[in-house]
Amino acid sequence: MLACLLMAGTAMAQSLLTPEQLAKREKRKNLTVKEWNTDSSTKTRWLDRIKVYDAQGRCIEEIEYATYGQKWRVTSTYDDVTGKVVEEVEYNDRNKPTRIRKYEWNADGTKAKQYNYLPNGKLFSVKVFEYIFSKE
Repeated sequence: MLACLLMAGTAMAQSLLTPEQLAKREKRKNLTVKEWNTDSSTKTRWLDRIKVYDAQGRCIEEIEYATYGQKWRVTSTYDDVTGKVVEEVEYNDRNKPTRIRKYEWNADGTKAKQYNYLPNGKLFSVKVFEYIFSKE
């Protein structure tokens, strides 16, 4: 029963995606992308960024580096039914959490609210998204 519900939820979440988005995700399944920079004069090479994707092709971790090491890191958690991001945790250069974002989504797949928390779990602010379509 639970497997049927999960499969139905996954099918519903994927139905919100365009064929192009689905094809992109398919290519990124279990992928790690490393971006490298090279100094033009010294030819010194250093790691600039890493992106890690899960088995569904969703970005679950992104790390940016400087020459001295990690600048920041963000991890993302997704809802198994909708496939949407439900939480992001941002870390500083010392790998300590600095901000936690939790999301609520509208039925049409657009963001409804973003809750911003301090590392101690205290609510810092709430961002509400309003969508206005012009008739032009």
